[in-house]
Amino acid sequence: MKTDSAVTATIAGLPRGVWALGFTSLFMDLSSELVHALLPIFLVVTLGASPALLGLIEGVAEAATAFVKLFSGALSDRLGRRKPLALLGYGLAALTKPLFPLAESAGTVFVARFVDRVGKGIRGAPRDALVADLTPLELRASAYGLRQSLDTVGAVLGPLAAIALMWVFADDIRSVLWFAVIPAMVCVLVLWLGVDEPHRVPAPVATKARWQLRRADLLRLGSGFYWLVAVAVLLSAARFSEAFLVLRAQDVGMALGLVPLVMVVMSAVYSLAAWPAGRLGDRMDRRRLLLFGILLLVPADLVLAAAAGPVSVLLGVAVWGLHMGFTQGLLAALVADAAAQEQRGTAFGVFHLATGVATLLGSALAGAVWEGLGAWATFTLGAGLALASALVLALAPRSSRLSA
Repeated sequence: MKTDSAVTATIAGLPRGVWALGFTSLFMDLSSELVHALLPIFLVVTLGASPALLGLIEGVAEAATAFVKLFSGALSDRLGRRKPLALLGYGLAALTKPLFPLAESAGTVFVARFVDRVGKGIRGAPRDALVADLTPLELRASAYGLRQSLDTVGAVLGPLAAIALMWVFADDIRSVLWFAVIPAMVCVLVLWLGVDEPHRVPAPVATKARWQLRRADLLRLGSGFYWLVAVAVLLSAARFSEAFLVLRAQDVGMALGLVPLVMVVMSAVYSLAAWPAGRLGDRMDRRRLLLFGILLLVPADLVLAAAAGPVSVLLGVAVWGLHMGFTQGLLAALVADAAAQEQRGTAFGVFHLATGVATLLGSALAGAVWEGLGAWATFTLGAGLALASALVLALAPRSSRLSA
C-alpha cells in the first residue's frame, strides 16, 4: 500500500505514523483537559458566569471547530497534503494556552476557547483522514481506536495533573492553568518529527477552485454517509458539552480540588474501551457495535439525572466514558469507509460540521434547561436524544455502508 519505509514501519501491527498521531493527540489532550477540567469552575465560581453562558461558550467554541473542519478537510483533499494543516492547527491551539490563566473576564475566556477550537478545526479532519491514508483497510477501526485511546490517555493525565497541582498551589486555578502550555508545545514537536505523510496526488482541480467547496463534492458522498451523519447529529446533541459533567459534580457537593476527578474517571474508562472497541469493529458488524455504544449513554444520563452525591456522579460518568469508547472510534472508521480516498478530508469535514452544530445547539439547550428546570432535566433530555439516535441507526437501510 505504501512504498516509503518510514511510513510503513509498524509498531504492534499498526503504522508508526498512527502511533505518532496518537501521541500528538495525547499531549494536546493532556494540555486541553488540564484546562477543561477547571474551566467550568473558573468561569462560574471565579469569574461569575452563569451555567447558560457556560453552555453558550462551549457550544459556540465547538461549532467553530466544526465549521473550520469542513473547509480544512476539503482543502487537504485538494492539496494532496494533510500534515501541514494538522501542524498549523496544533500550533495555533498551543499558542492560545497562556490566554486562559491571564483571563480576567468571561469574554477573554471565550476568545481563548474560540481560537483554541479553531485550531482544533484546522487539524481535525486532515488528521483523521491521514490515519486512513496511513492504515490498511483491515486495520482501520483498530487504528482509529488506538488514536482515540492515546488521545484519551491524555484526557486522563490532564485532570490528574489538575488535581495534583490544585493541591500544590492551594486551589489557585490561575497558577495551575499555566502548566497547560508545556504539553501543548511537546505535541507540536511530536507531530513535526514523528509523522511522515505518504505521497498522494492532489485532486485534479483548478488552483482557484481549491479554496471552494462544491455541491457536486457533497453529493458524491452518498446516502450511506448521510445516514451516518444523521445518527451522529442526534448523538452529539444528546452528549452536549462534557463541561456539564464537571458542573454536575460541583452541584452535588464534590470538593473543588477533587472536581477534575470527573474527567479522570470518564477519560480512563474511555481510554481503556476505545482500542478494544476498535479491534472488535474490525471483526464484527460495526453497525450493531455502534448501536450498543449509543444505548450506553441512556443509563449514564439517567444515573446523572438522579445523582445525589459524588459517588453516583462518578458512576454515571464512568458509563458515559464507556459509551464514548464504543462510539467515537467506530464513527471515525465508518466515515472513512463511506468515502473514497480523495474525498476523505471532505467527508470528515462535513461530518464534524454537522456534529459541531449539533453540539452547539445541544449545549445551549442543556444550559437553558439546567437553569430553568435543573440538572435532572438536562440529563433526562440527553437520554431521550440518545434513544432517538439509536432509532435512526436501527432504521438506516442495510444497503448503506454503516454495516461495513
